[in-house]
Amino acid sequence: MTNLPGRENKAKYVQDTFNSIAKNYDLLNTLMSLGLDQSWRRLAVKRSELKEGGTGLDVCCGTGMLTMEQARAAGSAGKITGLDFSENMIAVARQNVKEFSFKDSIRFVQGDAMSLPFNDNEFDCATVGWGLRNVPDILTAVQEMVRVIKPGGKVVSLDMAQPVIPVFRELYWLCFNSVIPALGKLISGNRMAYAYLHDSAKAFVHQKELAAIFSQAGLAETRYLNLYGGVVAIVEGRKPV
Repeated sequence: MTNLPGRENKAKYVQDTFNSIAKNYDLLNTLMSLGLDQSWRRLAVKRSELKEGGTGLDVCCGTGMLTMEQARAAGSAGKITGLDFSENMIAVARQNVKEFSFKDSIRFVQGDAMSLPFNDNEFDCATVGWGLRNVPDILTAVQEMVRVIKPGGKVVSLDMAQPVIPVFRELYWLCFNSVIPALGKLISGNRMAYAYLHDSAKAFVHQKELAAIFSQAGLAETRYLNLYGGVVAIVEGRKPV
């Protein structure tokens, strides 16, 4: 049995799901990744090539963790925008940056990844962390990120991927299927939301296929980088000059 909605209902389902788990989302991310999620985000921002004083966009920003990594890279002169569909996630993100050193360089916007409310060629880069598997149409979302970044800029996705090592792959999904929903119920009281996270991760396109979608969206130099045997992958591409 799967907890995935049909494409026509996905936007509302995802919004409701993430609104319901926003408060405990960061704690569960850290537990699920065994504390490695911060290093993954740091690497994703490094791959984005965001420079000091640069302008960055973080799509599906959630509670702002990847947005803050962008702000660290861009420094006090940078201008970083985090966008998310969930008003509760945005509220937690704003709370998270209250004591953050570069809080003045960050703004959060509630909006739709399928139709970004920004001008063409507005940002130096765009990142999306654990977000593309939640959009109704991946190609459209990537095309939107391509549209709003400057020529020469990069789009970088960090997300769950398809493990590539036999036996480990099967054990990983078995653990994910049983442990994560139970952990979600224990901490957030919402087992179904974390069952959805498992099902959406397992159904997500292979990292190689996602890199092909990046190419289809108009990006060059597309590639993917497997982390921890493909449990997580970074997929990236550059907007042609």
